[in-house]
Amino acid sequence: MSNNEELERATGDKTIQKLDFHLGPFGAAVPLLFFVVWAITISVMDLSSEVALVLGAIIGLTLGLLLCKSKWEDYAQGLFDGLAQPVGVIAMVAWFYAGMFAQVLQVGGLVEGLVWIGSVTGVEGGMFVALTFVLAAIFSTAVGTGYGTTVAFCTLMYPAGVAVGADPTFMFAAILAGAVFGDNLAPVSDTTIVSATTQDADVPGVVRSRFKYSIVAAVPAVILFAIFGGGGSQAEQISLGSVMESVNASGLIMLVPFALVLILALSGQHLLTSLTWGLIAAIPIILVLNLGAFRDILSFNPESDTVVEGALVEGLTGYFNMAILILLIVGAAHLLKLGGTMAAITTVLVKWIKHSVRKAEVSIWAIVSLLNSSITINTAAEIAAAPFVKEIGTKYNIHRYRMANMLDAVTSALGYIFPWGAPVLLGWSTIQTMQGQYDWLPIVEPTAVFPFVFQGWFLFIIMLIAALTGWGLRYEGKNGEELKEKPRD
Repeated sequence: MSNNEELERATGDKTIQKLDFHLGPFGAAVPLLFFVVWAITISVMDLSSEVALVLGAIIGLTLGLLLCKSKWEDYAQGLFDGLAQPVGVIAMVAWFYAGMFAQVLQVGGLVEGLVWIGSVTGVEGGMFVALTFVLAAIFSTAVGTGYGTTVAFCTLMYPAGVAVGADPTFMFAAILAGAVFGDNLAPVSDTTIVSATTQDADVPGVVRSRFKYSIVAAVPAVILFAIFGGGGSQAEQISLGSVMESVNASGLIMLVPFALVLILALSGQHLLTSLTWGLIAAIPIILVLNLGAFRDILSFNPESDTVVEGALVEGLTGYFNMAILILLIVGAAHLLKLGGTMAAITTVLVKWIKHSVRKAEVSIWAIVSLLNSSITINTAAEIAAAPFVKEIGTKYNIHRYRMANMLDAVTSALGYIFPWGAPVLLGWSTIQTMQGQYDWLPIVEPTAVFPFVFQGWFLFIIMLIAALTGWGLRYEGKNGEELKEKPRD
């Protein structure tokens, strides 16, 4: 053994360039395919959870090891090379900061402040549904979490809407639609972060380039919610004040740190820099204005499992399982490259696509749609689809912003539409919980709400139209600039 080989073995610096599998390129795809089948199965059985998805990814990677014809130590090293890719680590750290910021804003009462706006306007019926969509869109854009928006608004706005004559199904749909808007557009959203980092794009540039798609989908969504959302009847002898008794305008001051993060991120500052300044601004505001106690932000409790508690801790722990999952899926996707799966799939698609960029984008739209229809957690589906988008998009010189937008818009849309989707089930579960507090509150089944999540459906259709027509298409220049015309080879 040479000195270089000994050094590589001792330090683990050996980089694997190729792996051979039983069943050829298909064998390399087994880890990811097993994960997708596992995700579909547990979803149908109503057993889906992030921990269950992590287990599915682990089992899939183990099956890949058993199918590997190369040395198993090379398989392990190839997997570790994939786990160490910057894309997974960057997304993971960004999630932690975004999660802490979102939780701190909630401590400051931003949700209650936004609900207060609705309570003082005097709107009811369909107009209240439309207002709910707008407020949910603002909130989800502020905190970057569609899941958090779903829980918060199903807890507060849903009972209030039913009490003032809003149709329960459209109320639930408006909340989910607002979550779609922010999940797609927010600079601190997990899907925004993943879509940008997996396509080697900067978050501010991605957000600026996708704004037009979000707004074009949102305008008709607002109109339809206003027109059709008033089919309910006011609950008899229900005082809206009882629903709104804990709501006041003080939490609206938390829009200041949100605006600071938004301005810094869109001006080109690194996302971690923007979020750090947001935290630095938010915490003193909460303490000085007595919007919350410091123990709500951070406290020590020796009797708890985590010892430390509070918004900062909740912001971290909320993403631990997903952080592990993203690393495992990124590692599994790297095996596709090492085993030749990516090249084989690209070759087949290129034969159909030939020289048509339109067909290339339709292929991207279809792949992302298929994986999001199968995997119940949208970020996990986005991670699984990302390498295919990157491979095809790069092949045809499609700009990285465009690739990120195709990836994220479809992911954000479908994640809140399908009845088996995690956020839909989360909202349904939250409404059931609220019925214990308000026994008059109707329960909307996931199968009833999915046709009316207008922002999701419009965004999904708009991206297909964009792929078919080339609306918004930009090509990649030599220095990463956006070009309207395809550059000459």
